[in-house]
Amino acid sequence: MSSLVPSSVLKACVAAVLLAFFSIGLHAQATNAPGAPAAGDAAAPADTAAPPAGTGDGSSAAATAPGSDTTLTTLFMQGGPVMYFLVIASVCVVWFTAEGFYQLRVGKLAPKALVARLREAFSSGNYQEAWNICQQNRCFLANVLAAGLERIGRGKDAVEFALEETALRESTVLRTNTTYLSVIGVVSPMVGLTGTVWGMIKAFHTLGQNGITDPSKLAGNIGEVLVATASGLIVAIPAFVFYYILRARATTAVLFSESQVYRMMDEVPYEQLAGVRIGENFSADQSGKLRSARAGTSQKVSRTVTTNCPSCNAPITVGTTPCPNCGTVLDWGT
Repeated sequence: MSSLVPSSVLKACVAAVLLAFFSIGLHAQATNAPGAPAAGDAAAPADTAAPPAGTGDGSSAAATAPGSDTTLTTLFMQGGPVMYFLVIASVCVVWFTAEGFYQLRVGKLAPKALVARLREAFSSGNYQEAWNICQQNRCFLANVLAAGLERIGRGKDAVEFALEETALRESTVLRTNTTYLSVIGVVSPMVGLTGTVWGMIKAFHTLGQNGITDPSKLAGNIGEVLVATASGLIVAIPAFVFYYILRARATTAVLFSESQVYRMMDEVPYEQLAGVRIGENFSADQSGKLRSARAGTSQKVSRTVTTNCPSCNAPITVGTTPCPNCGTVLDWGT
């Protein structure tokens, strides 16, 4: 089953997102580097000297100015290394969800135009033409039906086994990316919890080295704990929601497609087609056996439309029944 777009495009998107976040991280690290002049440090001497002794507003404003702006970049940096994995997971959630809504629908698995053409081929007994139509229009219904047609000469049990086996295989392929959504929903909170544990380790390490003399470092480690946990949940919750939605869509579309396949295969006269090979090994010698399989079925023919037998296409006299060439009983509407 073909995907919405090639996998190489997915790899390029993931690489672009990783490159963007890596660039953001390098920029944030360069901005906060010890050698870089910080705005709060440069303004500190002026702030301490400028205000008079009786005013305290200047010192409080200078104390609250650094770190007052919280952006997506700062949150990403606070989350620690696990944020890179969570970014990739979020991209995959969007990707698999969009692909699922596009692929897992009745119009994609069993197009109405294809079903109409196949029913016409089945009604005329042209099973090789039905197989050719399936090969030209690959989808869930076409793949399953083609597998059954290839075993049509082995009996009904062999055909039903082929239909069930192919339907199971095709539905598994369809649900592959949907299953990945469930995996992401399970793993993302665990990754966030890993970032939480790592942040707590660093927080206690900072507390053990500096005590409570430097609360900013301790607050940074605690921030990493909270951001990593929240990010894991933000990725996991939509993944689980869309997993169950897409699983229900897949079940509905697959069941509808299977019902269309079994309705068409119910009309096949298996006993009369014993030994017939449909598919790539089909030969012109077997066309006579396919015509004789329809010989016992009464077919209505209009006098003004055709003077050929509808089963073998041999020229016949109007009103002649059965056909002298293939033995089909013809109803001329008299």
